[in-house]
Amino acid sequence: MRPVANPPNPWLSTAVEYLEEPPIARLEVIEDSTKGILSHNDSPDLGFRWSVNPYRGCWHACSYCYARPRHEYLSLGAGTDFERKLVVKPRAPELLREAFERPSWRGELVLFSGDTDCYQPLEASYGLTRGCLEVMAEYKNPCGVITKSPLIERDVDLLVELARVADLSLTISIPFWDPERARAMEPFVATPQRRIKTIERLAKAGLRVGVNIAPLIPGLGDEDMPTILEAARDAGAVRAGFVFLRLPGPVAVVFEERLRKSLPLRAERVLARVREARVGKLYDGRFGARQKGEGHYAEAALALFEATTRRLGLQTFAMGPPPPERHTFERPLAKGAQLDLFGAWPRSR
Repeated sequence: MRPVANPPNPWLSTAVEYLEEPPIARLEVIEDSTKGILSHNDSPDLGFRWSVNPYRGCWHACSYCYARPRHEYLSLGAGTDFERKLVVKPRAPELLREAFERPSWRGELVLFSGDTDCYQPLEASYGLTRGCLEVMAEYKNPCGVITKSPLIERDVDLLVELARVADLSLTISIPFWDPERARAMEPFVATPQRRIKTIERLAKAGLRVGVNIAPLIPGLGDEDMPTILEAARDAGAVRAGFVFLRLPGPVAVVFEERLRKSLPLRAERVLARVREARVGKLYDGRFGARQKGEGHYAEAALALFEATTRRLGLQTFAMGPPPPERHTFERPLAKGAQLDLFGAWPRSR
């Protein structure tokens, strides 16, 4: 396991520096007693308003993860702390059911997950994502799932049932095709080829699944884009998305450190192209620009994506699942309640 590599947390008044080799980071699971599970998003360039994150932090340890700064709000670091001090929300399914029972809820689409992967390894033990998806199926609420993990295959039976009663969008993220580069930048994720197998297994179950080139890392993953899209289409994907690399705050520090250590011969080229697409900086947070970048290089990458998806017959989408095509949300009949005159299930209480 890698030594501790945590950028200083700007919200803390103290920091620790090690004079010798830093200690090995070990897994620590922290339970979150939050009283709410639905996160509201008001960003105009994202395709969803509501998300559920059963876990905070992520074992996958992707160097580019834009959710890393969220750990600083917990008085933790955005580096190794984000990867090994993981927060679980054990009441997530119960809280989701409570949210759906509120009169104000109208059955809008919910994304799993807006931040960290809902199928990271902890899910194999805790089953919080599956529990939440069971609630989604119970209430027939539209749903989107984005993941890198083959663990989603465990829930094919539930996903088929959910797709039967509500709109369901599944997306597998694959930013690289070369396994060595993938291992360098996202060290604890299944290989790209294994993720293609996940697309195939979901598609064979009759589920609509897409692939997300997210993030596209210039000078590192862009040359893989046509290969990934072709492999995903051949495996049964029907949709594809594209998100340019985002490096907010401490993410840039983690990303650059990992890049220089693992792929030193590529580092300067990658960082130069990121700055070229981000008005001379490593990050540009302006809405409209942050998802796709600007300038000739970013425009060329987007043009390659669009040309390839047209050639392959893939639908395209912005970050997030497409809007639901049908309103299906329905609260289950309360114990002891009566059906209406025509025997229909009540849509709300």
